Amino acid sequence: MELKEKILSSYVAFENGIDINSDVHEIRTQALETFEKLGFPTKKLEAWKYTSLNSVLKQDYSIFTNKGNAVEMADVKQYFIHDIDTYKVVFIDGKYSSFLSQTTHDTIDVCLMSSALNKAKYKPVIENYFNKVAKQDNLTSLNTAFATEGTYIHIPRNVEVEKPIQIINFTTGSEAATLVQPRNLIVVEENAHVQIIERNQSLTSNAVLSNIVTEVFADRNATVDYYKIQNDDENASLVDNTFVDQKSNSVVSVHTFSFGGNITRNNLNFYQNGEHIDSILKGITIIEGKQHVDHHTLVHHIEPNCESHQDYKGIFDDRSTGVFNGKVIVNKEAQKTNAYQQNNNVLISDKATINAKPQLEIFADDVKCSHGCTIGQLDTDALFYMQQRGIPIKEGKALLMYAFANTVLESVKIPEVKSRITKLIANKLGVNIGFDL
Repeated sequence: MELKEKILSSYVAFENGIDINSDVHEIRTQALETFEKLGFPTKKLEAWKYTSLNSVLKQDYSIFTNKGNAVEMADVKQYFIHDIDTYKVVFIDGKYSSFLSQTTHDTIDVCLMSSALNKAKYKPVIENYFNKVAKQDNLTSLNTAFATEGTYIHIPRNVEVEKPIQIINFTTGSEAATLVQPRNLIVVEENAHVQIIERNQSLTSNAVLSNIVTEVFADRNATVDYYKIQNDDENASLVDNTFVDQKSNSVVSVHTFSFGGNITRNNLNFYQNGEHIDSILKGITIIEGKQHVDHHTLVHHIEPNCESHQDYKGIFDDRSTGVFNGKVIVNKEAQKTNAYQQNNNVLISDKATINAKPQLEIFADDVKCSHGCTIGQLDTDALFYMQQRGIPIKEGKALLMYAFANTVLESVKIPEVKSRITKLIANKLGVNIGFDL
């Protein structure tokens, strides 16, 4: 049975196991109909021209994980940012782990999506925000149809959360192939501030497909710093769909660090519904082997006097493939827009590939919009200069690549996250250098 048919046939059993009187029942039903009509994306779609899911979809995925392997903190501590105190929402094979988590309802809500969907006290937030900014495309609709569990974060107005929030999804290989579909809702009210760190980590060599949807709402004067760490097993594939709705004077930044996995697809969509908004999208990709990372970004400037900044760096070795499709839309009413987009790539191997497609759709006439894309190799003159001063060629290459990516690291606001990413870069480059620059 093909995966699509297996998913459709399992929906009745899924509904029998949940509260069908839930307010989101109709939303789920409509989403399933959309997925049934659209199916999985193929390379015939322009947005998926350079990324094929065929090899991933051939696996016989378990739709519902009924069993899970025990996970001890000692086994997974390395995947946490444990240098600082944080709230933690941890899932193992799609199930909440109270043992590894630290949630709260003190002033703010950091808890489970399942609670928010089914408890009356969360009803106003769910009615106003759930599935309100997410696209009705194929994979997002698939997630919506089966949306039951994930992370729910609600920050009331004027609250600055005193410590970051970590969202971590582990898969243990309890099934031969596992499909997980976390659903996250993050609502940050007026003049509030939160920092979030997200990681998806496979603890098995079995096939894993994660289809994640995250909705972020930033009200007036709100600030959201979001960090995504992607350094997974070679048999783990990820489709990460993130949708951000911003109101006036808000600042939302999303940093995406893609260092591992089989096929990784990041769909990052920003919608600016107000004036004096700043949207920041940055990323570093370092991959090798036959790994594939695809960044698809959209910033929609709807009202005037707003800014957006995109800066993505890629380093590709062996037969790896990178894709960058960055789209900026500036409405006719969005005068005084300042939109910047830059994508720079280094190919270490002659067999590595990068497909870059920057797009600007500008309907206003008083704007400052720019985009740039470069594809090249390491500077041989600079490398020779360092060798002349006693730096071995391997370390010299690593220093050049680190300097190349450092413009993205400079804007990371959590020192412990910057330190962790620096170590991951050093490991990917195969060197033992402090990199405390």
